[in-house]
Amino acid sequence: MTELLEYSATDSQLKTIAQKVYRQERITDDEGIYLFEHGELSYLGALANSIRERRHGNKTYFNKNFHIEPTNICVFDCKFCAYSKYLREKDDYDAWELSEEDIYEAIKAYEGKDITEVHIVGGVHPKMGLEYFKNLIENIKVIRPDLHVKAFTAVELDYMCRKAKVSYEEGLTILKDAGQGSLPGGGAEIFDKEIREQISKDKCTGEEWLAMHEAAHNVGMPSNATMLYGHIEGPEHLVDHMSKLRALQDKTNGFNAFIPLKFRNGNNQMSHVKEQSVIHDFKVYAIARIFLDNFNHIKAYWPMIGRKTTQSLLAFGVNDIDGTVDDSTKIYSMAGAEEQKPVMTTEQMVALIKDVSRQPIERDSVYNELKDYSEEELTL
Repeated sequence: MTELLEYSATDSQLKTIAQKVYRQERITDDEGIYLFEHGELSYLGALANSIRERRHGNKTYFNKNFHIEPTNICVFDCKFCAYSKYLREKDDYDAWELSEEDIYEAIKAYEGKDITEVHIVGGVHPKMGLEYFKNLIENIKVIRPDLHVKAFTAVELDYMCRKAKVSYEEGLTILKDAGQGSLPGGGAEIFDKEIREQISKDKCTGEEWLAMHEAAHNVGMPSNATMLYGHIEGPEHLVDHMSKLRALQDKTNGFNAFIPLKFRNGNNQMSHVKEQSVIHDFKVYAIARIFLDNFNHIKAYWPMIGRKTTQSLLAFGVNDIDGTVDDSTKIYSMAGAEEQKPVMTTEQMVALIKDVSRQPIERDSVYNELKDYSEEELTL
């Protein structure tokens, strides 16, 4: 930290921010914007890493999970999405809709395998409502009672609850009673109304996304939070987004992790928008670690950002790299994500973490530590 203070001595604002981090004090929104506009990468990385190591040392978390995507047919028309097939395109050859039996067979395929979580998200299909998913979860828990079900973005849940004419808390309680354990963080995008109007105007608002997650926390279901960056937003929109998340976390303490998601411009209606550089990726993750003082975990979703970048991000505030993602996830691969076949074995994940001198820790869905792999000899 002394080096950081010396490094920033010529910029009083950066020095003040470094002093605040050293004293474990919260930085302001204006200071967050200042970091985007004036913080050099080495400064941001050192500051973020100091927070990461103070909280977690060298520990880097992952879990053993798989994804199921019930459908990519969707009533919404998000401009950045290469995955969904808008409802009018339901006859498109790229559209799919899994049957209930397809989903149960996918669960049964992992029988006897050391998997702790199933992640279920997809398009917002008008035929798949609250009652449908309640029954689906109940049957999944019959097949695999020990499996943690992390399911449905706030966008999907908002549609379910509105269609069923129930409040957010009522809808979430129904799903919790069926066996759902937590919410992923998708659908947050950018909360700013003007930006959201341009990229995803027909789905739930930023306020509704926040209300859904507050409701989840109120009924005892933890969740994650995301932010889509690197498109038409500016630093002020990113900081505003994180500030709203920070305020809700102050209120509920229900978020497990924050996950920045990089905009990919392949095969969507925003393909004309140039993708940001890896340097910008590092800045976003580092500033997120500095700004979100009440979030314990910053996660890099490796299928989106790539394995090599994920390794590097472990020095920029990141302490979690998601899971084995043993499936055929298409939400990001269809948009041109780094990983077109997002599957990593436990051995590969452990090696990725060890290769940058970090300590691989398997966790469950709510960050209970299950196994320390740091001393194990694994064969790839």
